[in-house]
Amino acid sequence: MTHIDIISNADNVGGASRAAYRLYRTLLSTNIKAKMTVCEKKTDDWMVSGPSNMYEKVKHLIRPRIGGNLMRLQRTPNVNPHSANILPSNMAAAINGSDAAIVNLHWIGGETMSIEDLGRIRKPIVWTFHDMWAFCGSEHVVDDGPNARWREGYYPDNRPPCSSGLDIDRYTWNRKRRAWKNPIHVVTPSRWLADCVKQSALMKDWPVSVIPNVLDTTAFKPLDRLFSRHALSLPSDKKIILFGAMGGSRSFNKGYDLLIEALKVLSTHQGNILCVVFGQSEPEHLPDIPFPIQWMGHIGDDATLALLYSAADVMIIPSRQENLPQSGTEAHACGCPVVAFNCTGLPEVVDHCVTGYLATPYRPDDLAHGIEWVLEDKERHTNLRIAARKKTENLWSARSVIPAYLNVYELAQLGHRATVDLRNLRVN
Repeated sequence: MTHIDIISNADNVGGASRAAYRLYRTLLSTNIKAKMTVCEKKTDDWMVSGPSNMYEKVKHLIRPRIGGNLMRLQRTPNVNPHSANILPSNMAAAINGSDAAIVNLHWIGGETMSIEDLGRIRKPIVWTFHDMWAFCGSEHVVDDGPNARWREGYYPDNRPPCSSGLDIDRYTWNRKRRAWKNPIHVVTPSRWLADCVKQSALMKDWPVSVIPNVLDTTAFKPLDRLFSRHALSLPSDKKIILFGAMGGSRSFNKGYDLLIEALKVLSTHQGNILCVVFGQSEPEHLPDIPFPIQWMGHIGDDATLALLYSAADVMIIPSRQENLPQSGTEAHACGCPVVAFNCTGLPEVVDHCVTGYLATPYRPDDLAHGIEWVLEDKERHTNLRIAARKKTENLWSARSVIPAYLNVYELAQLGHRATVDLRNLRVN
């Protein structure tokens, strides 16, 4: 029986894997045959296929560590994750021998499969991008300026300053160029990332569709604020500013430093505020801000996340670069306004002064102004909450996202048949 095979490094480790898992579960809920295959299985979903024996588990545990050690041969000022995906893998053989009608790749960094093995897949492929890795070298997040290497091509003379050692970024990019002969249908959750794909030297001729990550709008919905705060042991009489990111304080790209500066500016205007941070536990060195902070740690279940968003007055996403952050769409689904910078994919989450506030990049003072603007007027805040929920229902619900994916799957099958026919013509 044919099906759609969702392939991801994991099913519940970070935003990309959660997005892939949500798509998989939503396809099933709409009576579409689907399967999910992962290297690292974290859920107890028996229908998700992960490593089946101890050998497979150890192999998938060791592969990213070996890949990480290889990356040490390159010195780069880019502190974001890198993946060379150089280790041999046999995933293509398993995929080609399966009865999958469509292969939907998601985040496959961290040595999920080799670059060369991906090029050996002979099934129709749809590839959902959650970062920039596919059209870059080994970088997952990189500057999107006009002289970025992914725009020009990776050459010896355009390596970033302060880089040294082996140029693994260039080596990885050239391997992709050689291995990926036929264009793959790409899905990006944001128009910004789609534009990057179209402007890239590697994939400028590949077909691209913009489809946002799907949300379960019955799980993420506005809940009673007092109930939510009581359930999470949060005070009922404070204005709660929410910030969430996996290891947020350790990631320059997440803009934690900009948020701290904004909160210092905000202190001259606002009182009675509690900052709530999820995605990490309390650090050894506390930030120097004038407001109390409650650290919620990592939250892995949607029910608790929905309570947290419903309990908050405003969600802050101070990132310097984002695709379509699920923390923003989840917050909107629960009726929580979002304040973010007007850059990259963030304007596709926040409608300025309608569902939240878009601050001038990357000015902490305007970020602080946006927070104050959201909090200062009760009637305005209610209107923001209503508009945020309405946007969620219109753009990110299953009824909007799944038909768009089904259309792309059909296009991928048509494109695959055309490619096979062309190959046969060449053989003849």
